[in-house]
Amino acid sequence: MRKIMGAKVLFFFALLSFSAVSAFAQDEEDQGLVMNFYKDSCPQAEDIIKEQVKLLYKRHKNTAFSWLRNIFHDCAVQSCDASLLLDSTRRSLSEKETDRSFGLRNFRYIETIKEAVERECPGVVSCADILVLSAREGIVSLGGPYIPLKTGRRDGRRSRADVVEEYLPDHNETISGVLDRFAAMGIDTPGVVALLGAHSVGRTHCVKLVHRLYPEVDPALNPEHVPHVLHKCPDQIPDPKAVQYVRNDRGTPMVLDNNYYRNILDNKGLLIVDHQLAYDKRTRPYVKKMAKSQDYFFKEFSRAITLLSENNPLTGSKGEIRKQCNLANKLH
Repeated sequence: MRKIMGAKVLFFFALLSFSAVSAFAQDEEDQGLVMNFYKDSCPQAEDIIKEQVKLLYKRHKNTAFSWLRNIFHDCAVQSCDASLLLDSTRRSLSEKETDRSFGLRNFRYIETIKEAVERECPGVVSCADILVLSAREGIVSLGGPYIPLKTGRRDGRRSRADVVEEYLPDHNETISGVLDRFAAMGIDTPGVVALLGAHSVGRTHCVKLVHRLYPEVDPALNPEHVPHVLHKCPDQIPDPKAVQYVRNDRGTPMVLDNNYYRNILDNKGLLIVDHQLAYDKRTRPYVKKMAKSQDYFFKEFSRAITLLSENNPLTGSKGEIRKQCNLANKLH
């Protein structure tokens, strides 16, 4: 009897030990997002991405705008999992081909960065982390702040094209809609105001703003700014494939700065959402504060980008590490 009892006790403690080890192993496997996730598995990863972004920026200045837009378009749609980068297949449409993704470009250069990382550490660094870290380095290239960001994301296997419009605000969205969508990700009003400061750089295609010019010019637009915009957008129905753009900020078009806020307070914002941001009572106080202080803009921008980059990532054993960023791995 004693032998049986002893055996049961031993079995019980063995079971407890096994459970503890399993729980520990699980925690070890899925540590979530952490700073310098690749310090042991690929210590050069972040430096390689930084160097590649610099090289690409020297050759193609507009890549920095692309990296910045990518983090919005990927991380805001359910998860920061590089689903944006997947090509269309016979079964699913790519997020890149949806209306909300109009004007996104330079995806081939994400593959350039991925290839450089793969040469150093094959099958280790996710496309989701490359997308986020390239955005960080793109922000620095544009004169913005350096933002310490966690890594450890894994890649999703499917496009989220069917839900893009539920998550990504449109340029004609009401400010209430924009605030609500970002609030669902934990980003508050000053964070939203700061994120829209990304409109400080790059350009807007005429397709997105002709409704403010034709058949009559929107009276909310600064009349001194109107001739320039009309000159850039002479057609009531512009060709989406034509090179017909207006720079978001004529003063410092290649610099991420707080000039955007001064412009929208002066009625020079190109998009409806820019105008609403400057005049809605919920957002106007933050617009005025950011117009006065670039440091405050950078602080809130950094905080908001961090929150965006940590939106519902796949970690641990979820998802995969893609071999190519535009294709999910083949399952055997």
